[in-house]
Amino acid sequence: MTFTKAHTVLSVLVVTLLVACAGQDPAVEQSRQDAVQAVRDFIDVRGLEELTELRSSTSDTWEPIEEHFLIYKGRRATYLVEFAHQCRELNDNTRIVADERWSANTVRARFDTIRGCRIGRIFALTEEEVAELENIGESPGSRN
Repeated sequence: MTFTKAHTVLSVLVVTLLVACAGQDPAVEQSRQDAVQAVRDFIDVRGLEELTELRSSTSDTWEPIEEHFLIYKGRRATYLVEFAHQCRELNDNTRIVADERWSANTVRARFDTIRGCRIGRIFALTEEEVAELENIGESPGSRN
């Protein structure tokens, strides 16, 4: 039996997949799931007000919390945005998808997207709540 080019490519692909699978750390994945659950618990305990939309401008910024949430900082207010599904595009700059918006100055839950990910829910935040959310999942003293 001779080794063809296809066999070589297939062998390299299988080895690459095995290495990639072996490199996933279950403790890291559990930590991510814990952080997502902590944010969901925070929403429930604080009784955050759910909004259908938020006012936006070109100077708005956002900061991801894992791949399910982000803190959206507008000109006048700050919001917690929850995605309908996990949004890997928040941390992956190799594939940037255009946002879908029905209105230029409004971001709406269930209809609009950020980085191509559908927004599930939007919550209004106070400055105190923003500070707590920014520290979720971090051990005391780990943030500079």
